Amino acid sequence: MDEEFEFGDKAPPSFDRVGNTVKDAGAKGFNPGLIVLLVVGGLLLVFLIGNYILYMYAQKTLPPKKKKPVSKKKMKKERLKQGVSAPGE
Repeated sequence: MDEEFEFGDKAPPSFDRVGNTVKDAGAKGFNPGLIVLLVVGGLLLVFLIGNYILYMYAQKTLPPKKKKPVSKKKMKKERLKQGVSAPGE
């Protein structure tokens, strides 16, 4: 019963092949998930920076918004609040 097995100090061939594929996986290159994440993140960053640049350009070049005209009725109320009599009364 004190027999030593033939593969006592070695791993079986099936496990030996698995070890080599694990070692080769690191040498192949980048993880595909990392590449997708970098591409999507880069596109998002370019989109946000581009929008900010367009916003700053529009602030400098576009004229300011025109205010809505105040109706005569509102002007009359404001003058009465301030104590100035409305014309024609």
